[in-house]
Amino acid sequence: MIHTVKKTITAISLVVLGSVLLYNCEPDADTLGEQLFLDGAAQGNAEAFEVVAYNIDNNDTIRTDAAKLTFGVLGAFNENQFGLQKASYLTQVKLSTYDPDFGANATVDSVVLVVKPRFASDSVTTNTVDDNYTYTTAADGAVNAKKVVNTYPVLKFGRAKKSLIIRVHEVDTFLKAATDTVKSNQSYAFSTDLGSKVFNGNASSIAITKDDGGTALFTASTPGIRIPLDKNFFQTKIIAKKDQPELQDASNFIRYFKGLRVSVDQQDGYLFQFSPNDMEMIMYYKYDKTENGTTTRPQTSYSFVLGSGNAHIGQYQYERVGSALGNFAGIGNTVTGDNRLYAQAMGGPSIGIKIPESTIAELKNRVSEKKAGIISAKIRMYVDPTWKDTNYTKPTEFTLLRKYVDPSNSSNPAKVRSNFTNDLLKLAGVPGYTVFKAYDLDKEKPYYDFIVTQSIKEMIEPESKPSTDKTETKYFKIDLGSFERSSDGTSLIGYKSTSASYNTSRAVFIGTDLTNADRVKLMVTYGTK
Repeated sequence: MIHTVKKTITAISLVVLGSVLLYNCEPDADTLGEQLFLDGAAQGNAEAFEVVAYNIDNNDTIRTDAAKLTFGVLGAFNENQFGLQKASYLTQVKLSTYDPDFGANATVDSVVLVVKPRFASDSVTTNTVDDNYTYTTAADGAVNAKKVVNTYPVLKFGRAKKSLIIRVHEVDTFLKAATDTVKSNQSYAFSTDLGSKVFNGNASSIAITKDDGGTALFTASTPGIRIPLDKNFFQTKIIAKKDQPELQDASNFIRYFKGLRVSVDQQDGYLFQFSPNDMEMIMYYKYDKTENGTTTRPQTSYSFVLGSGNAHIGQYQYERVGSALGNFAGIGNTVTGDNRLYAQAMGGPSIGIKIPESTIAELKNRVSEKKAGIISAKIRMYVDPTWKDTNYTKPTEFTLLRKYVDPSNSSNPAKVRSNFTNDLLKLAGVPGYTVFKAYDLDKEKPYYDFIVTQSIKEMIEPESKPSTDKTETKYFKIDLGSFERSSDGTSLIGYKSTSASYNTSRAVFIGTDLTNADRVKLMVTYGTK
């Protein structure tokens, strides 16, 4: 135990959810338990108890197949706490129509790959307005037009003012099916350099309208990064294969043109997210068109399919040598804990929090001696000053899982299993309940509280646990990212469905450091009448 603070808690409301009583207690109360006590006033004691906090090594790998990538990640970021993290992206390419007819003497004019990143929608600037623009159409030829380009800053994590070179290669490894499971450290062969673009950190939307009447001639309303690709490659790879088996069905095509790899040249800069299902690749070309004895060369376009139904793969690389994490000795000490905790999504470390037997015994004594009831319990973690001083954006998304064993399971009673915490299972959707709360993120000592009230009550107060529940909590696991919701937003998909595969944030926390008053603690409030 670290300290005790006695306070008076006044009952405000009573909420009943199943067999759990929820009492409201103070202005920043947790929804579970911290919401007082029957009727009238009660005495509440807030104490801090010791925990064992340690790093969990995920071997710098995580699932990054299509089922896990709501967003993809590109970029590179290198800093002294976590080292280098580099993110590339691979996608299959399919034809929008098979056995396509490109017309006679088709010649590719240009090809563009469009990547649509997440951007700050409230920060638009009108970058260019060209009132004297000429746009060429197949029907009317050269048309007097107006071109407006709006620019938006892309959302980034890292050194946001740097420029990156985004490069596209042809993939030489068959990417299989969109339903296949893939890990982020898997290797893929790639060869032909198809094109590149200097990315200045912004994405643009384009609108071209006809001077006469204002008719829309071209619109790219969603801001994107347009990367020009090698037109000669597509002349040979696509146009020249007209009427050939390679273009006649999807099975042949994805083995002939296996896909694209998108990466950055640099080893430092920033990471940014984009939408895999909205990626586009458009081939512009001309062909011979003969009407009434006259042959013209109109321009048209052909769109490839890069969205859902294709294999999508996030490929992540790490270099920890020389970083604080790389130099950390004895990482993952589950007995006495680690004095610093490193949390990084996309395959980086997780955090484990174990409630030691000494803390459980001490809490049981409090409850027994004082005839008390646990009102709330939170795991409190302070951001390490060395990370706070970097001024990188503090994390705003975490997941918290309960890791437990089930002795009543005859097939494997010792297996450590995972699920949502019982707090979340009982309270998801209840107004005011959150998995965690952040405090003082812009101040000297930012910290986070993770709500574990029901889990702690079940350890300490046997009557809080259903008689049929024989499970035993072993530890809690904290990761960066958020639990993903169903398409209608009303429910969580499952404890395995999170944004950890593409969450770009990271942070360092003070761990089990007995010399530091801000070490990780279990903050428990219990009350007596």
